[in-house]
Amino acid sequence: MEFSNQPILIWFVVGYGVFMLLLGMYYSKKISSSEDFILAGKSLGPVVLMGTLLATWVGSGSVTGGQNSLAYSFGIWPALMSTLPSLIGIGTIFLISSKIKHYGKYTVAEILEVKYGKVASLLAALIIILAFVGIVSYQYQGLAYILNISIGIPVGTGTIIAAAIIIFLAGIGGLMSVAPTDAFSAFLVIFGLIIALPIALSVGGGWSEITSNVPESHMSATGSLSFIQLMGYYIPTLFLLLGDQNIYQRMSSSMNDKSTKLGTAGWILGLIIVTPLISILAFISRSMFPDIEPGMALIAITSVLPVVIGGILIAALTAFIVTTGNSYLLSAATSVIYDFVGKYMKKDINDHQKLVYTRVLIPILGIIAFLLTMYFPTVLSVQMYAYTVYGAGITPALLAVFLFPKVTKPAGLASMASGLLATLFWEFFYVQSTGINSALISVPIAFIVLFAVTLFTKGQHNEMKEVSE
Repeated sequence: MEFSNQPILIWFVVGYGVFMLLLGMYYSKKISSSEDFILAGKSLGPVVLMGTLLATWVGSGSVTGGQNSLAYSFGIWPALMSTLPSLIGIGTIFLISSKIKHYGKYTVAEILEVKYGKVASLLAALIIILAFVGIVSYQYQGLAYILNISIGIPVGTGTIIAAAIIIFLAGIGGLMSVAPTDAFSAFLVIFGLIIALPIALSVGGGWSEITSNVPESHMSATGSLSFIQLMGYYIPTLFLLLGDQNIYQRMSSSMNDKSTKLGTAGWILGLIIVTPLISILAFISRSMFPDIEPGMALIAITSVLPVVIGGILIAALTAFIVTTGNSYLLSAATSVIYDFVGKYMKKDINDHQKLVYTRVLIPILGIIAFLLTMYFPTVLSVQMYAYTVYGAGITPALLAVFLFPKVTKPAGLASMASGLLATLFWEFFYVQSTGINSALISVPIAFIVLFAVTLFTKGQHNEMKEVSE
């Protein structure tokens, strides 16, 4: 089947975009402090928390990268199994969610500073900015694909338009406005995916016809990937999720522990529904449209659905992409203000100034994210880079704060530095020649350094003395 644009779909995107804008402006009026902007005034109930967690995690990373690109490029089973790392990560976070909420910090760097000191805070902020700006960049590409599929705007031009939209919305109301729009979008996309699946199967000619139109390797357990290559996609996802500042901030934004637990449970249920549906629909798209950009697979399906169903789905996918971009852009700006400016450049900064500076910084980081789109050739490649920078540089040391109290200050710092440097070194010098994702090198290095340095320094620091007492 030959792909063709469906200009009518843009009206669903525009209509839903206007709704999001109005909702965001409404909630922005409730902002009176930086806590309102960053943590939604710690007022999120379980339903909104579930929606914002789902929409944040299943953004362009799944819609254009992740399950989508895996299913289209490599096969159905690699995509379906890619849900498992997320479920393992969420289950772990569920167990420590009360500790996360009661730590009472705005950023992951602040948590790390309590355990490892100011140098760890600075290093964490640097890693967060490197990773989150990368994550924002492929949200731009995801929205650009939607503009290309609906009205034929070139992806390059669409990326510029997408950057402007995401930057603007991120600066309006912070998490106070992002969370409610996330929740609405999450339920809309679940509805759209469920309705779209049987229709797409029918249009594709049934499962036997669909499978006959894809390479034979796409039906094997690891698709056209080796086991090592497969782990190269799964490990970054798991370790980003385990330490994701965006997720930790949302946990801290709930109104109480009960809301946190229920919201997390709902997130798990939503993920079990959404990610397999994305995988199957992208696989169907591979059968129907074998020559499109892999990142467009799921979005392209909307062009063969009945207009209303396709419109609802593409509007919800747009919302997922935009709100994920907003969230990570906001989180990166928060790290700069709280972990750099407030501690080293302007120590007397007041709450109002934090709010103003955060809003000023958002477009600056947004432009840097746009420039990053020019370096990485595909959504999946920039996604794996961003996930690994964070997963190796932050997550091992952060998990140790909650799960390994005997970890020492030198061990945490050494783990963070080795994880970051190993990722950057492998990413820029070896990943293309070896085909091995940097996560398979840098994450083990970060953990080995964490435990080894703890072993050699455990008798020399106050942390150990406090534990022994």
